[in-house]
Amino acid sequence: MDVFLGIRYAEPPFGPRRFAPPVRVDHSGDCLEFGPIPPQSARLPGAPVWRPGDEDVLSLNVWAPRAAEGCPVLLFLHGGAYTFGSSAQPDYDGTALARAGLVVVTCNYRLGFEGFGHVEGRPANRGLLDQRAALEWVRDEIAAFGGDPGNITVAGQSAGAASALFLATATAADGGPAAAGAVRRVIAHSVPNRCCTEGFARRVARWIDPSTPESAVASADAVARAQRSGPLGYDPVLFGPVADRLPALPAGVPALLAHTTAEYRLFDRVGTIAPVRTEAEYAAFGRAFALPPHVVAGYRELFPTASDAYLALLGDFVIAEPTTRLAEAHDAPLARFSRPPAWHASDVPFAFGTLAGADFMVGGPPGPAERALSRRVVASWARFARAGDPGWTGVRWWGGEVDVSATRALWRGVDLDVPVDHDVDGTGRRRG
Repeated sequence: MDVFLGIRYAEPPFGPRRFAPPVRVDHSGDCLEFGPIPPQSARLPGAPVWRPGDEDVLSLNVWAPRAAEGCPVLLFLHGGAYTFGSSAQPDYDGTALARAGLVVVTCNYRLGFEGFGHVEGRPANRGLLDQRAALEWVRDEIAAFGGDPGNITVAGQSAGAASALFLATATAADGGPAAAGAVRRVIAHSVPNRCCTEGFARRVARWIDPSTPESAVASADAVARAQRSGPLGYDPVLFGPVADRLPALPAGVPALLAHTTAEYRLFDRVGTIAPVRTEAEYAAFGRAFALPPHVVAGYRELFPTASDAYLALLGDFVIAEPTTRLAEAHDAPLARFSRPPAWHASDVPFAFGTLAGADFMVGGPPGPAERALSRRVVASWARFARAGDPGWTGVRWWGGEVDVSATRALWRGVDLDVPVDHDVDGTGRRRG
């Protein structure tokens, strides 16, 4: 196994290059440790933290089988609400997938206001531009690591899954799936239906202090904490791609879709969404999101408590139902990950074979059953990246079948392709 960490693919996006498109750079020096991570306040277990002054944040990492030649390539885009995370998280170690015959690449990209905030006169969606630059680096350089530049699968989870759709669409527009460097296939786990209008991005930007990366991070955190009303009062996600909707999967680009069956239980557990415990709070939540009354009432009938109904409804509304619809529209295989706790991102250690040390995410120390399930998921990813076939069709249950027919029926006819255009509560610190 050959591992190369912290390979620079673009110049530091600061100083005169701040808020500008990425600028390609040829890496020089050792590739022995992960590069600095993009500006953020998150402190994730086992991962580095961002420190003011860290600027060389656009780097990628490669895992390759020893003496590899012409191997399928997997470029993985991490999640994190377009606001936090990095390729250095232990969950994303590419060793197991490389042992399965892939050349695995993970990358950092700009997050939060640096990557997705509105800056007058500067391009929107700079984080997506960074991902495009990373893909171009892979196209040009991956053969030297034993990868096949004509067989690139882009994978992602959560924000990374939606990013993979945007990246596949961008390269298809350049000449179709057969064009040099185009995305050949897509693996997308837990795709959030979260695109933002330009108006919403402008409203968020009014409360951000962009003077320095640290002031932008601090003010964005303050804005997120300030949300008390409307949808952002429940789920204060401030950044995302400025677009009318998620792109459809390009014709001729096979896809493998997946979601967990209790997505939002993670966010309740770690306290990043507002709790809903009473019937009155549950009703207020439905009104805030302008959800169809029959959907709100239907979930309450199906679940034992208002809290259970709230978490199930929000997870299905934002992630599970949009992901399922993508699979159906594209006639793509869909995996439903139901192994408890089955919350958001609990499937990632299984897909990467990184169960060791992931006790919280996977609900406890892994045993033989968990390791066997991980081997099946790793094999599905590897088979799909190699030839577009995960080894099964239709819907596959990873962890045990759950009846979702009643909840899915509630969404029939409900339009989910509506971009985020919410009001934003200010902090009083900045407005202009």
